[in-house]
Amino acid sequence: MLASYDLMALGAAACWAVGSILSVSPSRYLGAFAFTRWRMLMVALMLWTVTLVAGSWRSLPPDSGGLMAASGLIGIFVGDTALFAAMNRLGPRRSGVLFATHAVFSAWLGFWLLGERMNAQAAWGGVLTMAGVMIAILLGRNKEDEHAWEADRGHVGAGVALGLLAALCQALGSLIVKPAMGADVDPVAASAVRVSVACCAHFVLLLAGFPSARAQQAPTLRVLAQTALNGFIAMGVGMTLILLALKKGDVGMVAILSSVSPVLVLPLLWLRLGRAPAIGAWLGASLTVVGTVLILSR
Repeated sequence: MLASYDLMALGAAACWAVGSILSVSPSRYLGAFAFTRWRMLMVALMLWTVTLVAGSWRSLPPDSGGLMAASGLIGIFVGDTALFAAMNRLGPRRSGVLFATHAVFSAWLGFWLLGERMNAQAAWGGVLTMAGVMIAILLGRNKEDEHAWEADRGHVGAGVALGLLAALCQALGSLIVKPAMGADVDPVAASAVRVSVACCAHFVLLLAGFPSARAQQAPTLRVLAQTALNGFIAMGVGMTLILLALKKGDVGMVAILSSVSPVLVLPLLWLRLGRAPAIGAWLGASLTVVGTVLILSR
């Protein structure tokens, strides 16, 4: 039966797909640390404005602040920074497949720590969805494609390690925050807390003189506008949808549905680069659609 939290997880995947395309230029211009710092600062201002105007900050239970802070530090501060560092080295397509493994981490952690289970149909749907994501990304590149977004920048092994670290942190962040997402907790207010904690951690690094925290180049108005738009779509909307989905859905199932974002990136790259994805990309996308249908109709 189709559930609202399923649609929210898929909506988050769409937001992350659009956000990954919008982030390539400003992230490589500023560097991973400076980009995520500016992004989080802007998103925190957006979220707190909405929260204060709506008065939804009152929904935050005082005893859940520690969980939300820990989730923000692990899932956003470490996870987002690692993801953009991986993307700067590998490009949006290959970093996407690495980040998609957060579904595997989430399903395993949900089973191990929360005792979550899924029926046979949903399990097969999850397998097909993950297989489709991997095939679409790994075989989604034409051999003659030499666009700058596909080029290696820096050590490939480091990029792979950073992508897997981002996936693990995303899974841990979702697992940590789930117990704090009670029925009355406003997800926008919860997002504001998580982003603010991560943003503060970034400024601590900058003030401490951490070399990588400095911007590679001075930000321009165009770069800041791109960063703000990316933050609004990927973090402001996407992350709030994930928290909404986690209020009622299992961590593993929400993660599997949200992991289709790399497949959604393929048609966006086609529009952006003017090159059709390879046959493997279409095969992977087809498997992902079948797997998603099985999950949604469970």
